[in-house]
Amino acid sequence: MERLCVVHVITTLNTGGAESMLAKLVRSMSPARFDNRVISLMDPGPVAEDILAAGVPVESLRMRRGIPNPVALLRLARLLRHWRPQIVQTWLYHSDLISTLASVGRHPWATVWNIRCAEVDMATYRPSTSLVRRVLVALSRWPDAVIANSETGREAHETLGYAPKRWEVIPNGFDSDRFRPDATARREMRGELGIDEDTVLICLPARWDPAKDHATFVEAAAGLARIRRNVCFLLVGDGLEPAAPGIRRLLESHGIGSLVHLLGRRDDMPRIYAASDIVTLSSAFSEAFPNVLGEAMACAVPPVATDIGDCARIVGDTGIVVAPRSPGALVEAWERLMDEGRDARLELGRAARQRVQDLYSLKKIVHQYEGLYEELASSR
Repeated sequence: MERLCVVHVITTLNTGGAESMLAKLVRSMSPARFDNRVISLMDPGPVAEDILAAGVPVESLRMRRGIPNPVALLRLARLLRHWRPQIVQTWLYHSDLISTLASVGRHPWATVWNIRCAEVDMATYRPSTSLVRRVLVALSRWPDAVIANSETGREAHETLGYAPKRWEVIPNGFDSDRFRPDATARREMRGELGIDEDTVLICLPARWDPAKDHATFVEAAAGLARIRRNVCFLLVGDGLEPAAPGIRRLLESHGIGSLVHLLGRRDDMPRIYAASDIVTLSSAFSEAFPNVLGEAMACAVPPVATDIGDCARIVGDTGIVVAPRSPGALVEAWERLMDEGRDARLELGRAARQRVQDLYSLKKIVHQYEGLYEELASSR
């Protein structure tokens, strides 16, 4: 049987939720049924190496952020017409728009957009992003399907005016063999950080970004540190290196620098989760289906998350969901899990891992993508 050619177009291949899910998807799809190829609008980032290692080719249009490039658009159009894929899957707003422009005219492929966010505070983004989204609303009847990775994301974009031929909600998927409890990694990681077993370690895995609301997390951490002695905090992600000025100023203003470990971007997240007692997301907006939440839950770490995007649906009854921008609510949730003791946290963690395996296994999510692609290809 002839393989279906699927071309994935994404803005960049730096670390991020969309990039991570794309890499997991192309690594896991059946190579006997699908010929996956990836095009990055901008210079390829570190995720490109993971994709190339799986034998999936990566092309880069080398566009520069915020600078329109007609030559890149023409090159994308030439690549698509040369490859003649059955499916063009786009990821994120700019890729949705540019791939749609490159597909003007007769073509054999089905176009699928992929929405990876929910409600976005556009004041924190470039004006061009707001313009792109307004254009996409007008063009939203063009693609053969629009995938959202969360119910909240679909609802938010319907409110904006998206009216596609077909909606599909396909959440993120997680490899529970890679992300799993690991007592040895826990012991080794805590040893590297100088954290004893009796100290409760609360981890925030989120890059330095306004949407992640580190200010609320740090204010809550300072509040908890005033009333609890056996606690420390771990911040992981781009922009959270020990010398990063933004987070350093924030920690110093609250006087808790000595209680917070700054690790920056890490490639060993299963070890980070293994060392943690509680994982927290303090996001204030934009989140749809946070990858780190599912990863930590797969590692059997109980979550405390703000009620943003589909976080409440993901967590269910295996953790605590609080209002965004509420340091006091975070403190209360952390105290509750601390007071319940380690055995209760372990039980919650086991339930969280089971929830991920039941609802968000990578195999199940990949099967949904494959089924959609085959259906759209046959209908063309």
